Amino acid sequence: MINLVFGVYDKSGNLLLGPVDTGTLWSDFAVPDCTDPSGDPVVLYDQFTDRWILSQFTTRGPEYWNCVAVSTTSDPTGSYYRYAFSTGVNFPDYPKYGNWTDSFVITTREFGPTIEYGIGVYALEKNKMVNGQPARAVKFFLDGNDPEVLPLVGDGLLPGDVDGKQKPKSDTAIPLVGTQDDGGPYGATFDAVNIWDLSVKWRSTPDASLSLNTQLPTDSFDSIFPCAPTSRDCLPQPGITNPAQFLDILSYRQRPTFRLAYRNFKTYESLVTNQSVEAGPGVAGVRWYEIRRVGGSYSLYQQGTYGVHRWMGSVAEDRKGDIAAGYSVVNGTSVYPGIRYTGRLAGDPLGQMTLGEGTIVDGSGVQTTTNSRWGDYTDLTVDPVDDCTFWYVNEYYTAASQATSAAGWLTRIASFKLPGC
Repeated sequence: MINLVFGVYDKSGNLLLGPVDTGTLWSDFAVPDCTDPSGDPVVLYDQFTDRWILSQFTTRGPEYWNCVAVSTTSDPTGSYYRYAFSTGVNFPDYPKYGNWTDSFVITTREFGPTIEYGIGVYALEKNKMVNGQPARAVKFFLDGNDPEVLPLVGDGLLPGDVDGKQKPKSDTAIPLVGTQDDGGPYGATFDAVNIWDLSVKWRSTPDASLSLNTQLPTDSFDSIFPCAPTSRDCLPQPGITNPAQFLDILSYRQRPTFRLAYRNFKTYESLVTNQSVEAGPGVAGVRWYEIRRVGGSYSLYQQGTYGVHRWMGSVAEDRKGDIAAGYSVVNGTSVYPGIRYTGRLAGDPLGQMTLGEGTIVDGSGVQTTTNSRWGDYTDLTVDPVDDCTFWYVNEYYTAASQATSAAGWLTRIASFKLPGC
């Protein structure tokens, strides 16, 4: 899925369906707004029910929706059960999705019709949805206008998304993770990873709660990049002298990027994620984290910052506990916007991506639009068949795509393994 369309490929790269407008998934649906190709789509695969979950938000208003489609079988080219969950008058910007044992979870950045802002957290009744039955949702709203809440949520939270064959224990709270920056705009007094617990029991009346579990101080980082003329004009490109055509780092509001990949290793649970930071003066890097939960208690097991002008990353973990990161790469002289990856083995020195850097595709063109937007989403997942192969999707440019449009980005899907898995 990219912003307004989706397609289905096999692992050899053969196109099986599409590309088609995302809104066609909801053709003749009871909520007509879902039929629009509105944007910010997310796709998940649920390895426990062998189903695909496709989603987008709506933009018409005055009532807004998260539109969710669940495949009726394991075939993503087939039919879908369709759902829409209202967010009221709040626009549910930048949604993130996670798959848990009994719930699908959505987090959003919500903007009301006047000055309202906050983080929406939704749990959806998964067991009903995979069977095409009427499904309930529970919602929490973390009010960004509350000065005690805002530093804790910043620009969004990521919901845990289960990888691997080992389920979380049935009574385990669903983790949500955000970060805070003491140099950011929201009043945080120290740099930290913030972990929230979402608990949901789907009884006749759902029993649900959301609470801050802990704050884990991190190594110092700066999420505010020295960008000008706007906060999105950040990363230089070869041959580009107009700063308004620099690329968006997407770090400026304490923003962790998709996914929060969860694994249950039985003796401990692991969560990995990342965010873009200023790794050096005017230099972007990927700050990555591994959080562990043992006996209900969280700790920041390791963290590191990787790269020069590496950003827009996604991190995941294979069945052996090896960690990989995919990301965008660029510089102002010879590296055009492209896609690379790195990794580490489970026994390697903590905080280091030890395996060097692999290239998925080198760019050969630049983005010339002055709105600077880059990505918003990128995703590194693990193949459920072998639980070793990483699949990564991101955007890049070629000289030919640059010639087609000021924003002629291309999408590349690639796979790789780390040694020994």
